[in-house]
Parts: sequence; C-alpha cells; structure tokens
Amino acid sequence: MSDPAVPASVFKARCLALLDEVATTHRSLVITKHGVPVARVVPIDNLVVGHGSVTLQADEDADYFTASAEGA
Repeated sequence: MSDPAVPASVFKARCLALLDEVATTHRSLVITKHGVPVARVVPIDNLVVGHGSVTLQADEDADYFTASAEGA
C-alpha cells in the first residue's frame, strides 16, 4: 500500500493536523506539487536517529542550504 499524497497547498493549510495524523497513524505522507512528489513526512520512530554532524554529498546541496540560511 502506498503512502497517501497531499498537495502542497493542502499541506500548507493543514500542516499541524497532518503532522498529528502522521504521528498517530505512524504512516508517511507524500507532499506533491502539481501532482509530482517533492517531499515525504515520516514518523520519527520510523527513522534511524543518529548523533553527530551532517555531511553534504554534493556542492549543489551546499549552495541550496547556504541560500536558505541567508534568507532566514
């Protein structure tokens, strides 16, 4: 069975309720833009939570996060 998909506009409007649903049902949720999957919200207990630092795997990733941090 595939994860339910929610358009980004619906996710934006109902974010907190959808996060509660993910936490309660322990099911992932796929966020789409124009019908294309762009993100997945995953219950925390389904993740392998590690300790330590994050390593970026590509220069493009570094540019993305640098640009995001500057706009904050």
